[in-house]
Amino acid sequence: MVHSTRRDVLKISGALLGGIAVGTTVTAATSTDRFIVQTKGRGLPKSIEVVHEMPGTDLAAVSGTEGALQSSRGVRGFAPDVEFELNEPPVNAEVPSFDASDYEGQPGDFLQWDKAALNVPVAHETTEGEGTRVAVIDSGVLETHPDLAGPLNLDLSRNFTDDGGDHNPVGGDDHGTHVAGIVAADNGGGIGVNGTAPKTDLVDCRVFSGPTASFADILAAVVYSANIDADVANLSLGAYPVPRQGLGEFYGKVLNSAMTYANKEGTLLVIAAGNDSADLQHDKNFISLPNEGAQALSVSATGPIGYGWDADGDGEVTDLAAPPESPAFYTNYGTNAVTLAAPGGDADSDAIGTGVPWFNDLVFNTVFTYEDTDGDDEPDTQVPGYGWKAGTSMAAPNVAGAAALVKSANPNYNASQVESALKRAADVPKGYDKTFYGSGYLNLLDAL
Repeated sequence: MVHSTRRDVLKISGALLGGIAVGTTVTAATSTDRFIVQTKGRGLPKSIEVVHEMPGTDLAAVSGTEGALQSSRGVRGFAPDVEFELNEPPVNAEVPSFDASDYEGQPGDFLQWDKAALNVPVAHETTEGEGTRVAVIDSGVLETHPDLAGPLNLDLSRNFTDDGGDHNPVGGDDHGTHVAGIVAADNGGGIGVNGTAPKTDLVDCRVFSGPTASFADILAAVVYSANIDADVANLSLGAYPVPRQGLGEFYGKVLNSAMTYANKEGTLLVIAAGNDSADLQHDKNFISLPNEGAQALSVSATGPIGYGWDADGDGEVTDLAAPPESPAFYTNYGTNAVTLAAPGGDADSDAIGTGVPWFNDLVFNTVFTYEDTDGDDEPDTQVPGYGWKAGTSMAAPNVAGAAALVKSANPNYNASQVESALKRAADVPKGYDKTFYGSGYLNLLDAL
C-alpha cells in the first residue's frame, strides 16, 4: 500500500472528473509519494516500489524518492502522480430516485428517452452485444444491483486504488453504477431498466477512492482493459483545463502512449468530452484530458427539454421545447475536439423547484442510495435503485454501448474500424452547429 504524505497543490482552475462544476483542485503528490515513470526497459532500483506495472508499455506507477528516480538509469522521464476530485453537476443532486424494491411497475421504458431516441429496441433485433467486452473505468459498479449482476464479470473486475477494498463503489458514489447501467443494464428480470448492450461482458475498473482518482490509476486501468481484450473502455472522467506546457506536456505524452497501446490491442477508448461549456477547438494554451488524447473517441452531450412535462406552456406534455439531439447546456464542444454527440441529458434551470418533472430530461438508469440501516444515524448500506443524472459522463456510455453492438455484429472489426462505422453513420442534425457534434449525432441503426 502507498502511504500518502504531505501534498503540494498544483492549481488548475476548472479541472474536474465527470462533472459540470469548475474550480476543482488538482493535487500533485510530493517527491515522497507516487510518480508516473517512463522506463527504458531496465529494472528500477530496489528503493523504488512499483505500484502499477503496465505490461506492453514503457510506463509504470511507482512509490519512492525523486532522488532515486533521477539517479536511476532505467528511467527515461517521470512526474508526480496527480489526483482529481469528482464533482457531479449540481442538477444531479436535485433529482429523486427509486429504491429497487419500490420500482416494480414503474414506467421504466417511458423514462428512458435516450434509448428510444437511439432506437435501441430495434437495434436489439440484430444484436444485444453478445461476444463483446466493455470496461467501465470509473467509481465502481455495485455488483448487487439486479440490473448489473448479470452482465458484470466479477473475475476480471478490479480496484486500481490503494484503499484496500474491492471493485465495488466506496460510500455513496453511484456515478460508475449509473454509467455501467447505460452501457449494459439487463432489465433486472423484467422490472428494471435497459442498457444499450445488455449481453456484453461488463468489467468494472474502479479508479476512485471516495471523491478522488489518481492519473496513474487511470492509466493502469486503460492498459489493463487492453490486456484483458476489452473491445471498448468507457472513461466518463476528465480534467480541464490542463496547461499544454510543463507537467501538462508530460502527462499528455504518457497518456498518449497508454491510449495508443490500447487502440493497437483492439480497445476503443470512448471518453466524455467534459462539462465546462468550453470551446476546446480554440483553447490554444490548454488541453482537456483524456478526451483530447491519442485515438480518443470524444463524446459531447445532447438532451431534450420538456420530456413528459409542459416545457413550452401549451398544455401538452407530449411535445418538446427542444429535441433529444439538441446540445446540452453544459457540454464542451469543438469540431475537431469532439468525435460524436450522444444523449447525456439536459435541464431547464428555470423549471427546478416548480413542481414539474424537469428531471425527466436527464438520463434515467441504475443508481443506489446510501442509507442508515443499523440505526446509528450514519449511512452504511448501498441500496440498489434507479434515478437520473446528466453529463457527458452519460453520453459516453451510450456510445460505448453502441460500439459494443457494432463490434458484436462485425467481430472482425478492430477498434479503428468500429469507430469509423460510428462516425460514418452519424450526421449533424439540421439547423444545429457542427462544432457541437464532430462527425455528428450517434446513429446506431445506420452504424449496424
